[in-house]
Amino acid sequence: MSETAPQIGEQSPQTQIDQPQVAAPKARSNGPAWLALLIGLAALGAGGWSAWQLHQQQEQATQQLAQFQQAGEAAQARIKASEEHVAKRLAGLPTASELATQRDLLVSVQGEQQRLAQDLSGVLGKSRQDWRLAEAEHLLRLAMLRLSALQDVDSAVALVQGAEDILRAQNDPQAFAARGELIKVLEALRSLPQVDRSGLFLQLAALRGQVAQLQMLAPEYILPAEVPSSANASDSSRWDELWQELSRYVRIDLHADQDVRPQLAGQSLAQVRLTLALALEQAQWGALNGDQAVYRQALTSASEVLDSYFDRDNQAVQAMQKRIGELSEQKVVASMPKLDDALSGLQAYLKRREAAELLPDAEAEHEPGIEAIEEDGQ
Repeated sequence: MSETAPQIGEQSPQTQIDQPQVAAPKARSNGPAWLALLIGLAALGAGGWSAWQLHQQQEQATQQLAQFQQAGEAAQARIKASEEHVAKRLAGLPTASELATQRDLLVSVQGEQQRLAQDLSGVLGKSRQDWRLAEAEHLLRLAMLRLSALQDVDSAVALVQGAEDILRAQNDPQAFAARGELIKVLEALRSLPQVDRSGLFLQLAALRGQVAQLQMLAPEYILPAEVPSSANASDSSRWDELWQELSRYVRIDLHADQDVRPQLAGQSLAQVRLTLALALEQAQWGALNGDQAVYRQALTSASEVLDSYFDRDNQAVQAMQKRIGELSEQKVVASMPKLDDALSGLQAYLKRREAAELLPDAEAEHEPGIEAIEEDGQ
């Protein structure tokens, strides 16, 4: 018994070795349980998160659906309003027969408008041509006036050239004769000598300004200032004073063979200068007015005054005498061609043109009467 008790109370080494082996598996079995628990909790959280997300999506879908329903209702309301508006417009539109009638009226109105536009363009074109031809006649009359009144050749050439350009722009064979007359006048005007009346007038005015500077025939003797005689003057100085006093009354002329002419005093010299200036002024008048006789007569008178009362040897007198001789040879008038034939040719062309324009109008007025007679006969 005693031997068995210790055997029962005591454990064998084998038993002591096995007990730790059993306890070790128990300790290992707790880790997977916790891991499973954590995994379950994570799955539960993920499921809750998914459920919450799904709930939010359902709410957004509900809101969007409500918005779509509202937009659809608004669109239906707008469509209904537009349909009512279109129905009202359609109710106000004319019927098919009324549209056909209005279409026919529109076609007829468009035809009348085109016809009126064509007639208006034709009338305006004729009126422009008529105005241009009237302008050509006016230019020709102005050229005649410039030639007859002022003998302005350059202005007359420009005016006649303008009238010829207008006829050339017409491109009408009937204007051939009128253009021929205008060209004849142009060539006649261009062959005329150039008459510079304004230039002659200015040149004579310059000569008039030089009249006051001319010297008279005999020069004046200017007395020297008297020197007061001194008490101690010598005999030679006294003889000099005596000679100067006598020389005031004695003149020695070295050209006694020439004609003796009277000396001019101050007033007489002023009158002679005035006479010369008036002669030059008269020549200016003749130059401006185209009077060749008056022009040459005035210059001849001025030349005679210079030759009679002024010193011929004076350089200024000689220069003025030379210029007067040159100016007296200038022409202030030229034989101007007549523009009557050119004006008559232009007027004849205008009459023929007017008659040609009136003839179609008369035929157009006569044709309806003929058609009416034919219809009455039928």
